[in-house]
Amino acid sequence: MDDLFADRAIKDRILGRADIAALTGGMAAHLVDCDLEEADLSGLDLSRWIFERCQMRRTDLSGVKLEGTSWQSCRGGFVQMTGADVREARFVACDLNNAVLRRAKLFGAKFERCKLTGADLSDASALDVEFAETLLVDARLPGFSFRKQHLTAVDFSQADLAKCDFRGTFFDGCSLRDATLDGCRFDGADLRGADLGGLRLVHAGMFRGATISREQAGQLLGELGLNVR
Repeated sequence: MDDLFADRAIKDRILGRADIAALTGGMAAHLVDCDLEEADLSGLDLSRWIFERCQMRRTDLSGVKLEGTSWQSCRGGFVQMTGADVREARFVACDLNNAVLRRAKLFGAKFERCKLTGADLSDASALDVEFAETLLVDARLPGFSFRKQHLTAVDFSQADLAKCDFRGTFFDGCSLRDATLDGCRFDGADLRGADLGGLRLVHAGMFRGATISREQAGQLLGELGLNVR
């Protein structure tokens, strides 16, 4: 990772709200192997900070300005980011299971090789948000737009994807198994690289205009007891 803020790199420390607040107001800080677990950082401005291998479990980042931040290999299970400004942030190889990002601003945010199982992204502003090689199992992302994206190895199994926009989306090694897809749009999508397990023939109408494989078509027709040879 770029060491842009090496002159303010802080390593191997347990940090609370007072410590973090003392670092705000100037040049962005770079935290390495720091422990912020359960710290209340709500409302602070941490724009463009770098977090590297930090412990963020149950940290309260509600309403925090995190625009342009970088996150590498952080562990943030149950982290609270309700209403946070996460625009243009980049998360790489982070564990954010059960994170709460309700009403967060996610414009241009990128998640690569992350774990977001059980995460709640309801009512987030998510234009141009990108996920790659990321687990979103049982996550809540209603109304997200993935239009014309190339999704690679994204696992949406059992996720709430109601009213998501997948028009023109290309699925490569992804899963929609047992996901909630009510009101989704798939016009022009290429679903041949997606696991559609658990879908029922009653859902077939929403895939009008999409491309699926013969095997996937056979799975849907199997719901009628028909054998496709």
